[in-house]
Amino acid sequence: MSQYYSELSDKVTSTLAEVEAVQATVAYGELTIEVSKENLFQICQILRDAQELAFDTIIDVCGVDYSGYGVAKDGVTNAADPKANVSKDCKTRYASVYHLLSVKNNHRIRVRTWLDDDFPMVDSVVPIWSGANWFEREAFDMLGILYSGHPDLRRILTDYGFIGHPLRKDFPVVGQVEMRYDANKQRVIYEPVTLEERVNIPRVIRDDNRYAERMQEQERSDQKEESV
Repeated sequence: MSQYYSELSDKVTSTLAEVEAVQATVAYGELTIEVSKENLFQICQILRDAQELAFDTIIDVCGVDYSGYGVAKDGVTNAADPKANVSKDCKTRYASVYHLLSVKNNHRIRVRTWLDDDFPMVDSVVPIWSGANWFEREAFDMLGILYSGHPDLRRILTDYGFIGHPLRKDFPVVGQVEMRYDANKQRVIYEPVTLEERVNIPRVIRDDNRYAERMQEQERSDQKEESV
């Protein structure tokens, strides 16, 4: 870990120590911390309000379905039970991830919290960052993650009455219904899917080339510091 990340990591972990002992790692050129869902709201308040941190801007909130992640390299998964496909590196199937920016200190951080497999729910951070409103609605719509305390948690991308969550790994690739305009009824109607069902084979996890140069520079910097 380079000096920059080491100093930022120490600053974050020491400030949050009174609430939870968090571990910090560096991934894709950004400091990442994992926190419990029970303490997420309080930790986010500290990340925003502590002067030495001042993460006043939320860049993104996204949900992740880790079923099949790093498990079936041969392309074979248990579609009947997505939880059986969760990698040992993942604590649960679902996670909610937050990307924060400190404009004052020019720092970025990634916060991840693991959620229950059967009922993924966590406190909303809209009272802390109002910009999280639509991000949380999207994660709810696409992955079915519930954000407790959200002022208006309803679907934002799918149609009214839509059943299921399209970005879950066990959602049918061809969908569940087809929609078309019926000239006789003069309205849009829904019909059973006529497309042939396809198997969604997880792709092999590969390093993102966009970060390769940055990661190499970081490794060289770490090696220089160790040799001193």
